[in-house]
Amino acid sequence: MIRVMANHQAPTPEGKLTPAQIVEILTEKLGDSAIEAHMDDSHPRIHIQDAQWRDLAEFVYNDPRLKFDWLSCITSLDYVADEKLACCYDLMSYEHRHEFAVKVFTDRENPSIPSVADIWPAADWHEREAYDLMGIDFPGHPDLRRILLPEDWEGHPLRKDYVFPREYHSIPASYEMDWQQKPTYPG
Repeated sequence: MIRVMANHQAPTPEGKLTPAQIVEILTEKLGDSAIEAHMDDSHPRIHIQDAQWRDLAEFVYNDPRLKFDWLSCITSLDYVADEKLACCYDLMSYEHRHEFAVKVFTDRENPSIPSVADIWPAADWHEREAYDLMGIDFPGHPDLRRILLPEDWEGHPLRKDYVFPREYHSIPASYEMDWQQKPTYPG
């Protein structure tokens, strides 16, 4: 059933929740284990640890109030100063038309977040990209291997401390980084 707003706004499906209502439901599920919630932010989200992710993912997918049946994106992030990596999962409910994100934090030295590719098929390639470029392991992924770089590539180039190689199989790399170190480089 669709409710039409009196001021001629676009119709809103019944059951659409506000970020605050979503946080309340997730807090009921997580208890005190949620790290923090950002419901008034331009990107509403909750922060959790990697050990909580698999259960929470199944919950937000199956709970009839939430029904987050679409994963639009996984963004991997490097918090080098905090010695953590994270993946932010942007979710949407087609039925309810609400959107929300879950940011999952993991240790930077041994990053591992349970795969959700069996829940949201779009996670398949996104998890492979985060594995390839950030080095995050996704236990339970059906085919976790590099997706953009060759299998023998060393390191993960989107990490903030990554040192770009001078060459790859005798092919010279870009020297632009050297130019940026010169005092005459435009800044």
